[in-house]
Amino acid sequence: MRTVAPMTEQKKGGRTAVEIGPTGRTVAANIARLRKRSGLTVRVLADKVTEAGRPVSQSSLTRMERGERIVTADDLTALAVVFGVSPAALLLPIEDNPAAHVDVTGAGRVPADAAWAWASNEQPLQGGNTHTAAMEYALASLPPNRREARQHPAGQAVEAVRADVTRLVGAASVWVEGTDRQVADLADRVQGSLQRVQAEVDRAVAGYEEMAQMGAETSAE
Repeated sequence: MRTVAPMTEQKKGGRTAVEIGPTGRTVAANIARLRKRSGLTVRVLADKVTEAGRPVSQSSLTRMERGERIVTADDLTALAVVFGVSPAALLLPIEDNPAAHVDVTGAGRVPADAAWAWASNEQPLQGGNTHTAAMEYALASLPPNRREARQHPAGQAVEAVRADVTRLVGAASVWVEGTDRQVADLADRVQGSLQRVQAEVDRAVAGYEEMAQMGAETSAE
C-alpha cells in the first residue's frame, strides 16, 4: 500500500496538485447542501453561476461538491451570490453550539460558536479576549465606519446585547433540567444590556446635539 505524505501539496500526473483541507471539504458539503435546499440541479446551478459572471461547467460543479476540485475565491463568491447567502454559509458547517467543535484550516478544531463569531466579523478566532487583540482585529478587519461603530461605547453595548440574546435563545431552545435558572439569569442580563444600549445612545445623541449647537453658534459669529 502506498503511503501518502501528510502535505498540502502532492505530485499528480507531473503537476503539483493542492490537497483540499478541512475548510475545503466543508465548502464542498455546503455547496451540495445549499443546492439541494434551493431545489436546483447541478446543471441549473452551473447555468446560474455562469450567468452571474463566473463561468463554470456542470462537471466542474460536480467535482466541487465531491471535494475533487478546488473552489477559488471567485467561485465561492459567485456561489454565495447565487444562493443568496453570506460567504460564511459556505465556509463553515451550520453549527454554532458552544459545546460543538468545527474544523477550520489553519486553526484546527475550534468551538463552533467562536468560529461563527469570527466568520461574522465579530471577534478574532484566537486570542480575542483582550482589549488590545480586539482593537487590532478591528483595525485590520473592518472598514472605517464599521470600525468606529464597533469601538464606540454604543456599538459595544449593541454587540453585548447581540451576544446575550444569542446565549438566551440557545439556552431556551432546548429544555434541559436545571436550565430554568440559567435562562432567567440570561433574561436579566439581556435587560441590563438593553438598558446600557439606551444609556449609550442617549449619550451619543446628546453629544451630537451639543456639537451641532456649537457649530451653529460658530456660524452665527
